[in-house]
Amino acid sequence: MPGVCVRGVPQARRSLAKVLGRSLAVLVAANVLNNRVAPRLAPLTSVVAVAALVAMARRSGHTWDELGFHRLSRGAKVGGVLAAAVAGVYGAGVAIPQTRPFFQDQRALSLSRARVLEEALLQVPVGTVLLEEVAFRGVLHGHLAGRHGHRVATALSSLLFGLWHILPAIDMARANPALAELSAGRAVPPAYGGGTGGADPGASDPAGSEGGRTAGPVGPGPGRAAVVRTVAGTVVVTGLAGALLCELRRRNGLLGPSLLHLATNSLGYAFARLSASASDGS
Repeated sequence: MPGVCVRGVPQARRSLAKVLGRSLAVLVAANVLNNRVAPRLAPLTSVVAVAALVAMARRSGHTWDELGFHRLSRGAKVGGVLAAAVAGVYGAGVAIPQTRPFFQDQRALSLSRARVLEEALLQVPVGTVLLEEVAFRGVLHGHLAGRHGHRVATALSSLLFGLWHILPAIDMARANPALAELSAGRAVPPAYGGGTGGADPGASDPAGSEGGRTAGPVGPGPGRAAVVRTVAGTVVVTGLAGALLCELRRRNGLLGPSLLHLATNSLGYAFARLSASASDGS
């Protein structure tokens, strides 16, 4: 009946807005907890957040396929190839002296070996990748695609993914001054070219460091303009990356983009150490 349809559309819109609002509230809380309040508890926070997001999505009627939990074999193959490509790019970047300083991130260099393993094998896979892929490429994309189609879902979920990285980008600017200065349009100071870069290890590791590496010259921290530009650049770049990951998700399910995401983040810790060793030996 026409009257039912007219009443049903606003009801569907209200239902979508309600579930999106609740999902975003969960993500905002998780973002603050993981980046400011309790970073070391990020795996636990992320598991709880993922469980809440998936439960809400399933209650709203989404199937597992609509949330991206399908095409596991294809996703594993494509994701594995992309992960190997990331390793190759990182290796080339560390091997070239001009690009090596951009890998010297104090968030990795100030940590003990045990903490690096914790970050690469627990914090990144569970605390970061699990939550971000399920939330942005799974749940949010599924909600939006069901009502507005893949393109709108990709655009909006990727925008939110970019904004999600504001707090981490602030930390990154402080932990990697070479990258921050480049974002501000300045040449990389010589102090950033060797050792560990120019950030204060204690300030760059909100979870605390154990036996942190501090060898090498220490340069001044980045200026406010450098931090702002780093944050803006990070939001744009991660938003574009989110669009790429959404396309991978559409073709290969969640496992494909998850493996690429995992390699990009976890291998960063290993290549940060390699870049510092290469600088010390040069």
